[in-house]
Parts: sequence; structure tokens; C-alpha cells
Amino acid sequence: MSGAKKRNFQIEAFKHRVVVDPKDAEKAWNILEHAIHEIYNYNARGFVFEDLYRTAYYMVYHRFGEKLYSGLVSTMTSHQKEIAKSIEAVQGAMFLEELNRNWTEHNTALRMIRDILMYMDRTFIPSTHKTRIHELGLNLWRDNIIHSSKIQTRLQDTLLELVQSERSGDVINRGLTRNITKMLMDLGPSVYEEIFEKPFLDVSSDFYRVESQQVIEHCDCGDYLKKAEERLNEEIERVSHYLDARSEAKITRVVEKEMIESHMHRLVHMENSGLVSMIMDEKFEDLGRMYNLLLRVPSGLTIMKDVMISHIRETGKDLVTDPERLKDPINFVQELLDKKDRLDKIINLAFNDDKDFQNALSSSFEYFINLNPRSPEFISLFVDDKLRNGLKKDKEEEIELVLDKVTMLFRYLEEKDLFEKYYQQHLAKRLLSGKTSSDAERSFIVKLKTECAYQFTSKLEGM
Repeated sequence: MSGAKKRNFQIEAFKHRVVVDPKDAEKAWNILEHAIHEIYNYNARGFVFEDLYRTAYYMVYHRFGEKLYSGLVSTMTSHQKEIAKSIEAVQGAMFLEELNRNWTEHNTALRMIRDILMYMDRTFIPSTHKTRIHELGLNLWRDNIIHSSKIQTRLQDTLLELVQSERSGDVINRGLTRNITKMLMDLGPSVYEEIFEKPFLDVSSDFYRVESQQVIEHCDCGDYLKKAEERLNEEIERVSHYLDARSEAKITRVVEKEMIESHMHRLVHMENSGLVSMIMDEKFEDLGRMYNLLLRVPSGLTIMKDVMISHIRETGKDLVTDPERLKDPINFVQELLDKKDRLDKIINLAFNDDKDFQNALSSSFEYFINLNPRSPEFISLFVDDKLRNGLKKDKEEEIELVLDKVTMLFRYLEEKDLFEKYYQQHLAKRLLSGKTSSDAERSFIVKLKTECAYQFTSKLEGM
């Protein structure tokens, strides 16, 4: 025996499977069912929630979780069907109030029920892949209340009527409306979209299609743009007050399509009040509004830009080919500078310094300034006048500013060598007469060098 190998013994706890009588489980469920009824009846103050929690724990621990879960579904469904009847019975304006009140009470009851059944929610439900209690409560509300045949259509119609009333200038209860739309979102984005958002967008599209047609028949371009901007801002504000934030892009697209995109050609070309009229009358506010609205739609700014180019080229051609204007080269160039200043100001103040519009302006000037073969000579004569006579009455800073603007015109010239020829002749006369400023002359030559490199100005600098 002494040589025998010793064995290790392990003492285990005595295993005893406690079998619970189904009648005890039934009693436990009856206690919990009664509690759920009382919670829905707003009479839960007398309960000791710790005791109810233990009762639910007892059922789940002893493998009666399925009985507890199915009983919960049945009891909650029964109560919500009763709630649906009470909501359906309400008439008139109190319909949303009743729906909102019951929704608030349902959420309170749901939180209390979840607290009591927390052990089941954390153990039995995940292990059996059933729906968690909170989500279950929302699903039952959706199926029994919101999708009720007598509630769904009425809810949808009521919400759409409220939006229409507000568009017509009436004051609505935004707080209540926000609670209802938030309820739909809490039930799931698909519920919000089905019950409200999709019909809301469809009705809005019809509304703005009709309204835009009516407004454009009775308003000039400026007033129509104000109305479109006003409606756009109203919809953005509406979303911020009582719709889901993701609705903003969708409803603004509806307004943009029906009020702006559908009429943009007519608006831009509108006689006596369209883009050309606004440019000629320097209506900066209206121009800015047109730019900002057409910026929102495809090809909107392209249409604006094309019309602006056409207008600038046409008026510019009239300017540079007018026989009367050709009689006064100094005034001819001054009118070019004034025209450029006015258009630069429009692009700066109304078009947000848009590079495409700046390029369009430059290409337009380049087009019509070269229609007059004498433009290089006239620009040189203008510089000669400023450098010969301007210093007597203008400050150096003002002369410098004028020379900067003239340099821009020079940039548009195709015949720059011709300008150099005239400028060299005029410079020689100024130098011989002594009627010039060496600083101003040097400054302008530096500007020309910046535009055309050293070779272009080498002769001028040598003088």
C-alpha cells in the first residue's frame, strides 16, 4: 500500500435542482401583471419596486422568462389598444394634445416597467435574441397607435394642415408640433418619413409650384427674388423649430427647384427688371440676392454670367465704336475706366468677388477694347494727360491709383507693341518739355515691366 500512488480527492457541492411549481410562477406573473396595469393607470405609488424586481428576477432565474416576456407583450398591447380608442374619440384641435399626452405617459410607464424587469432585459432577452423592452414599447406604440387606420391618416393631415396654416401667416403651436414630429423620429426615421416627411415634401412641391407661378405673373424680378428668399428662410426656420434637422436639405431643395430653378431663365432675362436692368441701375441688394439664390441651383450662375457677358460686350462695343466718343481720347479712356469701376464694384459687393465673374469681366473688356484699333494710342494719350497735367491738381496717391487702373486696360490690349510706340513718343515730349514727374514715370514703367517683362520696357527705362 505504501508504494501505491496517492489519489487527489475533490469535494463538490451537493447539486440540487430546485424545481418551481408552475403555479408559483403563475402567482409571480399575476403580481407583475397587476403592477403593469396599475402603472398604466397612474396608480403605482403604493408599490415597492424592489419587491417587484425580485419577483421578475425569480421568474427569469427559474426559467419562466418566456412566460414573463409574452405576458408583458400581451399586457402592453392590450393597454395600447385602449389608448388608441381614447385618442380616436377626441375631436377637433385636441387630437394632437391627446396624442402627445398619451405618448408622454407611455414613455413614463415604459421606463418604470423596464426598471422592474431590468434583470430580464439584461439576461433573458439578449440570450434569446428578443426585442429589448424600450424598443418593444416603441414598436407596440407604432403598430397599435400610429399605424391605427383611424389615427395615421388623421395625424398626417393634421400636421400638413398646420404647416399650411403657418405658411399662410397663422400662428401655430410649434412646441406641440415639435413633440409630435419628435415622437415620429423616436419611433424610427422610416416612421417619420412615411407619416410626415414624404407627404410634406410632396405637398410643399405642389404649393410652391402654384405660388411661384402666381407671384411671377404679378411681380418684377426684384420683388420675386425677395419672395423666394423669404420662403427659403421660412422653411429653414420651420425645420429648426419643429422638424428633424435632416429635413432641411430636402425642403430647401423643393423651394429651390420650384421657385428658383424653374423660373431662373425668365427672371434673369426679365425686361426692365432682370439682370441687365439691375446692373445698369446698380441695384446691389437685388443683384446680391439674385447671385445668392441662383448659386443654390445647377447652372444658375452660368446663366447670370452669360447674360452679364453679353451685356458688357454689347455696351462696350457701343462705347468703343461710337464716332462721337472717338473725338475725345481722354474722355474715351475715362469712360472705359468708369465702366470697369462700376462692374468691379458689382462683382465685389453683390457677387462675393466671384472669380468666374471677374474672369468674365476681363474677357469681355478684352473683347471690345480691341474692336477699336486706336485703343493703344488713346490709352497712351490718357496716361500722357495724367502725367503731364494731373500732378497739378491730383495727389500722388490718386495718380498712382489711376495708373493702376490704366495698367489693367493695357493688360487687355492685343497690340501692346503699338502702345509702346505711342507711349515712347509721348514720354519723349514730356521729358523735353519738363512737364512730368520722374517718380510717376518710373512707377508706371515698373507696372508695365510687371505685365510684359524687362524686354518690353528696356527702351523706356533708357530714356
